Amino acid sequence: MTGFDVHDHRHELKQLRDSGATSLWENREGMGCPVCDDVFSRLFVTRQAGTTFPENDGARFCLLRDDDAVYLFRH
Repeated sequence: MTGFDVHDHRHELKQLRDSGATSLWENREGMGCPVCDDVFSRLFVTRQAGTTFPENDGARFCLLRDDDAVYLFRH
């Protein structure tokens, strides 16, 4: 897996939100995920070490990343 730069794919994505530290994008062109190659619908980008995702289906998610791993917690 290689890195992913949103700006390299700007023409395929629509920015929905940007807080400065986090941003949310919609996949307008059916682009494949750089991890699994399946088409994704939304892309969340964070530069924060810890992020809480708002509830959308009754569940809340928290993401924690450090130098060694990324941890996703479902509440």
